[in-house]
Amino acid sequence: MISNISNRHVVDPVTVVIYFFLVLTGISTLYAVGRPPEGYAAGDVASLLNSFAGKQFIWLVISLGAWFLVDLFIDRQTWVVGAYPIYIGTVVLLVLVLLIGKEINNARSWFSVAGFTFQPSELAKFGACLAMAAFLSQYTGKMEKVRNILTGTMIWVIPAIFIVLQPDPGSALVFASFLLVMYREGLPGILLLFGFFTAAMFLLGIVQDPKVLAGALLVLLSLAMSFSVPQKSRWWVLGTLGVSALAIWSHLQLDLGWPILGVLTLNFLVLAGYLLVRQRTQVAVTSLVTLVWGGALATLANFFFNNVLMPHQQDRINAWLRPDGMDERGALYNIIQSKLAIAGGGFSGRGMFEGIMTKYDYVPEQETDFIFSAIGEGQGFVGSFSIILGFLFLLWRLSVIAERQTRTFARAFTYGVAGIITLHVLVNIGMTMGLMPVIGIPLPFISKGGSSLLSFTLMIAVVLKFDRMRGVV
Repeated sequence: MISNISNRHVVDPVTVVIYFFLVLTGISTLYAVGRPPEGYAAGDVASLLNSFAGKQFIWLVISLGAWFLVDLFIDRQTWVVGAYPIYIGTVVLLVLVLLIGKEINNARSWFSVAGFTFQPSELAKFGACLAMAAFLSQYTGKMEKVRNILTGTMIWVIPAIFIVLQPDPGSALVFASFLLVMYREGLPGILLLFGFFTAAMFLLGIVQDPKVLAGALLVLLSLAMSFSVPQKSRWWVLGTLGVSALAIWSHLQLDLGWPILGVLTLNFLVLAGYLLVRQRTQVAVTSLVTLVWGGALATLANFFFNNVLMPHQQDRINAWLRPDGMDERGALYNIIQSKLAIAGGGFSGRGMFEGIMTKYDYVPEQETDFIFSAIGEGQGFVGSFSIILGFLFLLWRLSVIAERQTRTFARAFTYGVAGIITLHVLVNIGMTMGLMPVIGIPLPFISKGGSSLLSFTLMIAVVLKFDRMRGVV
């Protein structure tokens, strides 16, 4: 027992400082966003506690209480043993919220209790982190096996599916960050590349005709196979370039459509057949699988966008991928107002309570999705950069903590937390500047949302608990 105590480490101070910096920045920004133009009346404590900042402060107290319990009273092994039960519990909550949850903004994603709302999808991220860590600790270094890959993928796909049904596709997207954890623990790099290709084809399928994408894939894959021909490859390359150029010219000038696609397909099949005869099977089969998968994804994405998504969700994606010609008072309104707020802050900002866009509520949902615009207007480039720098330091620190762990479970869990935070930050800050779609992802530790703050605090608390006990047998 004495040796165990002597092997314990202190709580990582850098991570703690960054955590409080981000959380306190969030509360002060929420105070500025929710403050009436004339300010609060002196002694009006009730209004202050009922404000955005007041409710967030209450959730901070609850979150710090949970952190205290995790650090002092919950043994490290409890998270290892309870990983799958906790995960199953969060999935059950996702099912229950579909049945009895409160509908807000056309999404049934919240439980409402005594005036407070709680979003189980936030807790599901924590549960999925634990389950992935438990799974990867059993199969680290064995992620090249198909069964292990499918099992690991299903751990994060299952909660993502229930979240999509709410519908809240933005929160579901976050679970894709677990691919990076799987890669760290042995997932072949080609599969990670395959994941990026899948995402790219799905997005392209929304903005382009699937026939055009199929034609582009046929040209690119035919060229790749041409370079793989064992002898006289330059003639195959020139031939493929000639057929492709003719097909593209015919499509642009004559708009022949399917006949052109047939010519490109024939050229592709001839090349694939020749490679099979010359025993270049891997290149031919890989090209064929890529073509079928990419074409199917583009078609599915096009159908999903036009027939499954609701009009307001279509508008959000259009505002990101093809904003030209859209109504500036419609789906583009939030993004335009957010950009104006950030630009208005200049280098040093207008001041905490002096931002015109913030003070008079010109930016919708500024306390949640667009809180970074309030930071940009009030604190300018200096404040915005300090927040981005804070997140970069946090992610760097999490990677340091992960790599010094002696147990795979702790390392995988820490990288899972880092992946989730990374995706949240990229998407949230990106969408305030029009670089990402507006999909309702909060900025960790800063946006209003008690369930989000509690979930991220729990993740950090468990990471620091593992790190503090890394020398204990």
